[in-house]
Amino acid sequence: MENNNKMTTNSKIALPVSREDDPGVLSVIYRFFKKVAIVGAVYLVGYMQWSVAWLIGPVILSVMRDQWRKESEYRRNLAKTAAMSSEKDIVLARLDDLPSWVFFPDVERAEWLNRIILQVWPNVNHYARTLLKESIEPAVAESLANYKLNGFKFERMILGTIAPRVGGVKVYDKNLSRDEIIMDVDLFYAGDCDISFILQRIRGGIKDLQIHGMLRVVMKPLISKIPLVGGLQVFFLNNPAIDFNLVGAADILDMPGFSDILRRCIVEQVAKMMVLPNKLPIKLSDEIPTVDLRMPEPEGVLRIHLVQAQNLMKKDVSMLGKGKSDPYAIITVGAQQWKTKHIDNNINPRWEFWCEALISSRKGQVMQCELWDWDPGMGIQNDDYLGRCSLDISQVVRAGRLDTWQTLQQAKSGKVHLRLSWHRLSTDLLDLSHAITETQLVKNAELSSAVVSVYIDSCRNLPDARAQSRPDPYLTVTVGKKTENTAVQMRTDSPVYEIGYSFLVQNPEIDVVDIKVLDQKTGSQLGQLTYGISALLKQNNLIMLNQPMNLQKSGPESKITLALQLKILKEAIKEEDFEEEPAAAEADTLPPAPAVAPAAPAESTDGPASAPLAAPAPPANPAINSSNAELKNMDDSIPSTVSDDTSDKSIPVEHITQAVDMPLQEMPSERESPKLVHRVSSLTTSAGEAGLGRILLSLRYSMQNQILYVVVHKIMNIPLKDPTNVPDPYVKLYLLPGRSKDSKRKTVVVKDNCMPEYDEQFEWAIPLAELHSRQVEVTVATHKGFLGGSPVIGQVLVHLNQYDFREAKTLWFDLLPESTPRD
Repeated sequence: MENNNKMTTNSKIALPVSREDDPGVLSVIYRFFKKVAIVGAVYLVGYMQWSVAWLIGPVILSVMRDQWRKESEYRRNLAKTAAMSSEKDIVLARLDDLPSWVFFPDVERAEWLNRIILQVWPNVNHYARTLLKESIEPAVAESLANYKLNGFKFERMILGTIAPRVGGVKVYDKNLSRDEIIMDVDLFYAGDCDISFILQRIRGGIKDLQIHGMLRVVMKPLISKIPLVGGLQVFFLNNPAIDFNLVGAADILDMPGFSDILRRCIVEQVAKMMVLPNKLPIKLSDEIPTVDLRMPEPEGVLRIHLVQAQNLMKKDVSMLGKGKSDPYAIITVGAQQWKTKHIDNNINPRWEFWCEALISSRKGQVMQCELWDWDPGMGIQNDDYLGRCSLDISQVVRAGRLDTWQTLQQAKSGKVHLRLSWHRLSTDLLDLSHAITETQLVKNAELSSAVVSVYIDSCRNLPDARAQSRPDPYLTVTVGKKTENTAVQMRTDSPVYEIGYSFLVQNPEIDVVDIKVLDQKTGSQLGQLTYGISALLKQNNLIMLNQPMNLQKSGPESKITLALQLKILKEAIKEEDFEEEPAAAEADTLPPAPAVAPAAPAESTDGPASAPLAAPAPPANPAINSSNAELKNMDDSIPSTVSDDTSDKSIPVEHITQAVDMPLQEMPSERESPKLVHRVSSLTTSAGEAGLGRILLSLRYSMQNQILYVVVHKIMNIPLKDPTNVPDPYVKLYLLPGRSKDSKRKTVVVKDNCMPEYDEQFEWAIPLAELHSRQVEVTVATHKGFLGGSPVIGQVLVHLNQYDFREAKTLWFDLLPESTPRD
């Protein structure tokens, strides 16, 4: 055996070097000049007597870039592997990549659909090339021009062999009209595409493109002839997650900040095409009028009032150390986005900013608010991130009005105060005067009283801008301060557009719809139409169907065919008829800081601590405060469903979530019909098993956003060992395993109190597959310690695998002696 090994070793050593292993002359020359370039650069720096920062700076940037590239490449390769694998392989390989049908009982498997997509994928390449060249390319080029990046153009567009995958399909069967089918498709694409482009005369490419989002498909109207469906409306409920890798000469731009510009421009163009309220309509039957498919149909308006923020992170650096921040906010609802002004040097800014969002689907859409620290530069990529919060619009729909404090995610500290109201749309003229009066009550805000939808079918007999040359016409549609531009129709005097838009209207009695027909080649105006919206008030159901109208400042026979519809904003009330599927409604929404009992003092649905010594912001809504005062004075006539004196470490309140799950605005009043509501007592006479007190927590997990919510309500019966030394308690939370600063959360400190109240909500982003392997460590400590220390009063370890998170849980926990290492 030993001889054989020696022979094998000797044979390996004796093998001659092949020509393929020879480095070659070109390789040697390349390495020689590379070394000369490095030595020459060092010599040049010394000869010119430049600072050493000229060497250290590029090295640091190169190391940071390589590290960022490795992390991004790992994520892309992981996603691509999941896209290429079968569903069975994914289930056996990684829990994180399980399809959505595993987690959601009402989502169906779609492996059959994935096989169909894989079969037709080669035929999709032609359509995708046309879409990229005709729609995406000019829009991205125009967007990049705002950053002084000109000359963007696609060269090669190959989608590759990896088809998109569908993680699951959910078909709705409740609250639908008879002539439509609605289904949600969990779409994920991580392909091997090969797309090349030119930017600033630099050739580059895009590879490892990834898109993940919830795609909704609406089939309407249903007809009695083949194909049984008149048309499709395809759109994303919210902005999809898009990622890619830059290659070629543009690889130098593939760094955080530079690549964000290109990524942001691509996301903006996708949002303009098929993120609500924008839809991609597909006509399947000639029997269906195009206006029925393409006329916008908003369900309502979400009115957003961003009041203020508190205790934001300090990102600026001053001469004396850590300074403050210059915060501003970006509010996003689907493809709609608003940006506030920045407030200098303030971590408790007050904006009083108003905006209104058109909502086309109240089921599934999310409002997101991001906070940034403003820094002068090329754009948002230079600004520091201060955190974000998100809110399901369905929660506002059910409440009608919602006044809430939201704790910022991905931030060490900070809260945002939001007031939201939901307004349905009506065709009753009696609602108009009330809607206009309501908008006039709010000063320094241009609020709307109605919504006008405009559908433009076509134009005919447009004049030629130049002799012997047909124009390239496009339209601009303006209502108030908002303007929409249609696509350009090349070389025609009778363009067909078939496109619709929705606009918010301040006062329908005086506002107008202004449409201009422009020639792209010459920039000249080919015609104009000014239509007074007040004319719709005289129409039946406030709608005017397709009707040709003469264009002003145009040819004698130039006409435009359009349809208009007006709807009036109706006063915000609780939506009694709005129902969601029980599993989705209970799993996807968490009312911030719910009122757990009539006797429990609460300032708002998620306001600051209501204890007088907690130093929160002053209340901002007198109406809500008065209702809270009435709530405080009410007697708790309904007996508690659990005993407060039990010594269990935690008392699950399985049948009490109805009351805990309600925001303050949803609590039944005396005027309403009596309902059976079970409530958990917010008081306890027990000091717990260890005699250290008890803490009241609410737990909920949002399966849609994959976020764990924990609300710290109050602590009862903290032992007072020394009457002269009353504790200053606060609560500190960690998400285990992995005690880190990113997983740490902390409440405010309540001075001199043995029964502090907080009502603070905290959030962690956790994949559903990891939820049952995590724990939440809750520690109660006091600031009154020796030499400024924080002695621990008690501690609770909440094992998340012990709870069914399909509904909210509100639990009393006994505080136990500290058993885990301190910070």
